[in-house]
Parts: sequence; structure tokens; C-alpha cells
Amino acid sequence: MTRPIYAIGDIHGQLDALVGALELIEQVGGTDAEIVFIGDYTDRGPASAAVLDLLIEGIAAGKNWHCLKGNHDRMFSWFMRDYPQHDAYLPIHLYWLHPRLGGDTTMASYGVEMKETNRQIEVHALAKAAVPQAHIDFLNNLALSYQTEHLFFAHAGIKTGVPLDEQTEHDLLWIRKEFHVDTRDHGKVVVHGHTPVESVTNYGNRLNLDGGAGYGNPLVPVVFEGRSCWTLTDAGRVPLLP
Repeated sequence: MTRPIYAIGDIHGQLDALVGALELIEQVGGTDAEIVFIGDYTDRGPASAAVLDLLIEGIAAGKNWHCLKGNHDRMFSWFMRDYPQHDAYLPIHLYWLHPRLGGDTTMASYGVEMKETNRQIEVHALAKAAVPQAHIDFLNNLALSYQTEHLFFAHAGIKTGVPLDEQTEHDLLWIRKEFHVDTRDHGKVVVHGHTPVESVTNYGNRLNLDGGAGYGNPLVPVVFEGRSCWTLTDAGRVPLLP
């Protein structure tokens, strides 16, 4: 019998939603359930610091959890370098602290007050004093992908036509359109997030877990057995069909 594996999409600082999703998983999978977190733990929601605390504590307690890196997690970790680094993939007018990206709410969760008079370097100095080193280490050491016999997990998806073991960090964290429109079988079902959709969606060759929790939508966990999958609800498993 195939051991179930559970997955949770983009969390974006929504602690209550994360706790609720973990409770649903524990009800059916027990405390030792294998869970893959697809990345983007921070930004936009109100409790990024607490979300990282929960994940770090769970891993330290020996939970069978696999935490992958999202583009927002990398933006945060790059900002926390000795001199803040910005992602060149972003539009020229955007930076991580911009409300559109949500770094401002992440800073607020650490008690760093954003003022109009603050320059980024001033916020950086406050962040260096407020963000625990354990959080920075966690972000820096996140894996880029995880795979099983039937599934390949990555935050954004893959560059199609490239072997799964040759994917670049940039594509695993940022890719969108060219991956979304490709209907080919990729050898394994690609489980990803990154691009918000109205609800968790199965496209046959890929499955998008980003149901928009960062914008206040529910965080719906999914359970896989081989290639078959179900969403978890208060009423139990619901088949997630293409």
C-alpha cells in the first residue's frame, strides 16, 4: 500500500490557516504524517514570524516535514544579508518591502515599524536586530524540490523539456506561463504553488496548491496516494480530479 503524502501550498504569513490545515492532516494522517510545504511562508499575511517559528519547532521535534523554498522566502533571506540584495527578476519599480510583495507585513510581524521616512537601509538595520538567526538559517537552508516515485514538488514549477534533476533555481522559484500552458506529461506530476488560483486545481500533469491564502482565502491541504489526490476538508477527503 502506498504511504500517503500530504502537501500544503503557499502560506504567506497566515498562521491560523496553517494551524487549521495541520489539524486536518493530523486527524487523518496522525502526528507522523509526511508533509511537503511548497514554500512562500512569509509576506502579505500578518504572522510571518510565527509561521516560521511553527515550522522550525516542528522540524526540531522530528516531524516528517519537507520545507521547500519559495521566491518570497528567498527575497526575505536576500534582504537579510549583510548588505540587502534584491531579486533582479522583479519589475524595476518593485522591491521586497513594497506592499504589493508584502515584505512590509513580514517586518511588522517582527515588530519592525515601517515609516515613510525610513530608507531601506534603515529598515535593514532594524531587521538585523529583530529577526532571529534561526529564522535566517531556516530560509537559507530550504530545499528547492522534493520528489517521490510519482510526484515532483517545487514552488513555482519546472522548465518543460528539461530533466527534473537539471532544473535551475530560478525556474523552480519563478516560472509561470510557459510551464502552465504545457500539457505534456513530465514523467511525474508536478506539484507547485506560486501562482494564485481560485482554489487548489488539478491539471492532470501538474497540480497548483496556491489557493490564494496570502489574500485571505482558505489554505487547503492535499493528500496524495501515488498520482491520485484528494483535498482535506472538515467533511473528509474530496477527490481532486483534473
